[in-house]
Amino acid sequence: MGTSRRVFIKSGTAAMLSLGFAPAFLTRAAAATNGRKLLIAIFQRGAVDGLNMLVPFGDTEYYKLRPSIGIGQPGRDGGAIDLDGFFGLHPRLAPLKPLYDSGVLAALHACGSPDSTRSHFDAQDYMESATPGVKSTRDGWLNRYLQATNSSTPLQGVAVTRQVPRTMQGRAATLAFAGLDDFAVRDTMGSARAIQDSYATTRDALLGSSAHEAFEAMAVLQKATAGPYQPADGADYPRSPFGRALQEIARIAKANVGLEVAFAESGGWDTHVAQGAGEGQLAGRLDDLARGLAALTRDLGERLGDTVIMTMSEFGRAAAQNGSGGTDHGHGNAMLLIGGPVKGGHVYGTWPGLRPEQRFEARDLAVTTDFRNVFAEIVTAHLGAAAATLPRVLPGFTPTNAPGIIRG
Repeated sequence: MGTSRRVFIKSGTAAMLSLGFAPAFLTRAAAATNGRKLLIAIFQRGAVDGLNMLVPFGDTEYYKLRPSIGIGQPGRDGGAIDLDGFFGLHPRLAPLKPLYDSGVLAALHACGSPDSTRSHFDAQDYMESATPGVKSTRDGWLNRYLQATNSSTPLQGVAVTRQVPRTMQGRAATLAFAGLDDFAVRDTMGSARAIQDSYATTRDALLGSSAHEAFEAMAVLQKATAGPYQPADGADYPRSPFGRALQEIARIAKANVGLEVAFAESGGWDTHVAQGAGEGQLAGRLDDLARGLAALTRDLGERLGDTVIMTMSEFGRAAAQNGSGGTDHGHGNAMLLIGGPVKGGHVYGTWPGLRPEQRFEARDLAVTTDFRNVFAEIVTAHLGAAAATLPRVLPGFTPTNAPGIIRG
């Protein structure tokens, strides 16, 4: 094993455990309360078309740029769901409208990175590390948050993904796995004990101790979530990988094991060809997103009162449709935030406009809110970290334009 801090564990689905250096945690995990603040970060991989997700139907230029894929005016067949007389939701996001009306969902437009890359790999890396333009950053921003706040248990940071996402990688202990029902630790011969023993006998005392605590964390989680799970209040998750991931997060959150940061992802947003408008490829992905988020909020119940759910994507799409009925890689984008601490019922951000002289490089929605301002507000106003921790969580960045979405 050497001095490796990461062990790869195979079960029915791939699982990964990222090990940091943490002291024994079982008593602290047991003492966790329902009052713990929770962030659920959702990454829409592939660059969602924010202009069709959060439709600027009040900007006439929008329809000139998208003659066949633009979402119609509210009130028309397949039209946008009006929010404030200027912006509207894609019709497939209808399950989220009651959340907006009740004041627990807010949207932010023209948000993104100051870096101009249109590379999926680079843009995702920059957003997950929260260091745009810097490829040498080792840790993800959520892991740095856990480090800065002295995370003491792997159960504080959990990703329901097949591998540890970039945003959760680092020295703080985190767990990542595809699903709790398949979450069993075994080596290629099916012996969990062999893996545990191999770490227990390592010459690296810190690594051996961390591994021991990680296996204990698995046992705690399995015990706390034993038995079939029944979502609360009739919550009906979509039967998709994304829907299952959100259900697992709700299951862990309600198990009261100390969860503070959770992560899930949704793919298939790279709509270069045949994107569609009110129906079609993008509509199908948005339907999965909306039904998943609506089910999650219902399932969390009172727990939503101290939870923020945040969606993000590496960049937006070009303002104009292309010759294949799709959209190419762009720049500015939209984010959604849901939860009790969210000052909902409002679309935030400064709208730059879509005329050629208003666009970024004359082709894309311009960015008027750096995504790190949103992260900074989440860390301080919601999770309650001291402002003095921000240089560790968001190195090289000073918040200058807080959107004011989170209740202080």
